[in-house]
Amino acid sequence: MPVSLPQLSRRQFLKRAALAGTAAAFGPHLAQAGLFGKSRDAHTFALYSDTHINANAKTQAGGLNMADNFAAGVSELAQWRVRPAGIIVNGDLAHNHGTPGDYATFGGLAHPLRALAPVHLSLGNHDHRDNFWQAFPDDATRIDSVPHKQASIIISEFADWFLLDSLDVTAQTAGKLGSAQLNWLAIQLAARREKPVIIVCHHPLDITGLLGLKDSLLFEELLPRHHQVKAFVFGHTHDWKITQHDSGVHLINLPQTAYPFHAGCPSGWVRMTLAREGVAVELRDLAQKHPDHGKPKQLTWRSV
Repeated sequence: MPVSLPQLSRRQFLKRAALAGTAAAFGPHLAQAGLFGKSRDAHTFALYSDTHINANAKTQAGGLNMADNFAAGVSELAQWRVRPAGIIVNGDLAHNHGTPGDYATFGGLAHPLRALAPVHLSLGNHDHRDNFWQAFPDDATRIDSVPHKQASIIISEFADWFLLDSLDVTAQTAGKLGSAQLNWLAIQLAARREKPVIIVCHHPLDITGLLGLKDSLLFEELLPRHHQVKAFVFGHTHDWKITQHDSGVHLINLPQTAYPFHAGCPSGWVRMTLAREGVAVELRDLAQKHPDHGKPKQLTWRSV
C-alpha cells in the first residue's frame, strides 16, 4: 500500500500545521513564499534525493546540517513564481536506519512542498519500509502495484513516471528491485507503449551488485525491449551527472541535499521540464557554485 502525499488545500495545510504545532513557524514563511494562488507549470517536476533527515534536526554529517540543507531546497522551490506539476523525493529520506522520528522530522520539513504539488516518495537503503508507511497513515493510497513495495506510476502529458522501490535491507549499501517488481514493470511497460517513460529508482545500475542494483542485468534487459523508456533517474551516489546508456536511455544521477561524498559534488535538487521530444534538466546547486547551476541541459529522447 504505497504512500503518496497529495497536494493540500490552504485549509488542510494550515490545519495539519496547527496539529503538528508548527503553524506559527509556517505562517511568515507562507506569506513570504506565496505558496498558494500560483499558476501551475504542467510540464515541470522538481526532484530531490538523499535528504538523510535525522529525528534530531540539528544532526550533522560531513560537517553539514541535513535538515537545514533540505529546508533550503524546499524554500527555493517555494519561492518560484509557478508551482511544479509534481515533486519527487528519491530515496534515503532518513539518515541511517529509517526510525519513526526520522520520518516525523522529514514530514515536517517537507510540509511546505505539499502546498505546491503532490509529493511522491521512493525508498533507499537507509529507509525502513514499515516505519515509513506508518509515518503517514492519512496519506496511504491503495495502488495496484507490487505487494510490500513502494512502486507507483505518475501520469503526465508528455511522459509517464515509474517510481520503483530498490530498498532491499535497511542500512546495507546495495539495493534490489526483485522479481515481482521487475515482472510488474515489464507488464506495465508492455501496456503503455504510446508515451515516453521515465523510470525513477534510488539505486543506480551496477553490474557488480555491490553498490547499486543487485539485479542490474535483469533490469537492463528491459531497456532494449521497451523503447518508450527514455530516461533512468537515480540517486544514492551523492553525485551529479548525466550520461547515456548503450541503449540510448539517458542516465540522470540526482545530487543529494544532505552532504557530498567528494569535493566538487553539489548539494541541491533538479528541475525537469518535459517536452514532446525530450526534457530540459537543470541543476539547482544550493551553494550556486557548480558550473552547471541554473543552466538547463536539453536531452532528446532516443528514437523508437
